[in-house]
Amino acid sequence: MAGETAGAAVGGTAGEWRGWRAATQEALYGEHGFYRRPEGPAGHFRTSVHASPLFARAVARLLCRVDEALGRPVSLGFVDMGAGRGELVTGVLAALPPEVAARARGYAVELADRPAELDPRVEWLTEPPGGLTGLLFANEWLDNVPVEVAEVDPEGVARRVLVRRDGAERLGEPVAGADAEWLARWWPLPPEPGLRAEIGLPRDTAWAAARATVERGLAVAVDYAHTVGARPPFGTLTGFRAGRESAPVPDGSCDLTAHVALDACAGPGARPLTQREALHALGVAGGRPALSLASTDPAAYVRALAGAGEAAELTATGGLGDFGWLVEAKGVADPFSQTV
Repeated sequence: MAGETAGAAVGGTAGEWRGWRAATQEALYGEHGFYRRPEGPAGHFRTSVHASPLFARAVARLLCRVDEALGRPVSLGFVDMGAGRGELVTGVLAALPPEVAARARGYAVELADRPAELDPRVEWLTEPPGGLTGLLFANEWLDNVPVEVAEVDPEGVARRVLVRRDGAERLGEPVAGADAEWLARWWPLPPEPGLRAEIGLPRDTAWAAARATVERGLAVAVDYAHTVGARPPFGTLTGFRAGRESAPVPDGSCDLTAHVALDACAGPGARPLTQREALHALGVAGGRPALSLASTDPAAYVRALAGAGEAAELTATGGLGDFGWLVEAKGVADPFSQTV
């Protein structure tokens, strides 16, 4: 159970008990929520986008593959879901070859206000555009879609976890209805007191709605993930504040995140990959440059060495390389089918 903490007053009174879904929604996206803060997510945690420009370049290469599969349409869309401050869409547009860039349209989907310095080519939206021809990319978006938390009580019954704004918790009513059906199928809880689960049904619904906006092209969700055969016994709900993991306190002072059951989100024909597999297929590898380059072109060697280090971080086992990629093609061939 989380203890008391100082932070912005967000949602209700300190003594109000609510489910984690409602508490997280207000703490992250309410008027004074975490994602409305001026420093943006990059001020508190590091994603693949912030780790290296190699990530945006790899996504640009994926967009080029989608473009080719689509027959090079007159207008090629790229949608950055949960765009933060638009770092990914900006990097992707900058990395495209001129011929593709001339036809590309960038969309950033985010609830926060548009950054003043954002590339004017990027359209800032609160919902993804419909009828997309191109690539919809959701990097660490689903882990911030709020969900309920369940915990098994001393009698072996899964109950909804209630939380106050200061992070204190207690058990509420038994999980029922569609949430109970989701748990039974995707995260069955043995009757052992204290076991916990995050009920991912809202994420399944959110992802289904997002991928439905793609008329022809590709939808990709990237997140820390787990599968039904290896769910964490006590859940994954946590907080991040100023670059460090912290107690999950729904007061607007920190990020609130939980890993994603991507297998539950997957539609028919979806391809699951690790980030390591996906980025290797897109040309991101962590091999060191030949030592001979150090004597013939020292500056090039240093640049290549730095790039190899960044690539290694993006594909590292036990780190960013373990992210799950959920790849869903619509009306085109899966661009990973010949490479992974």
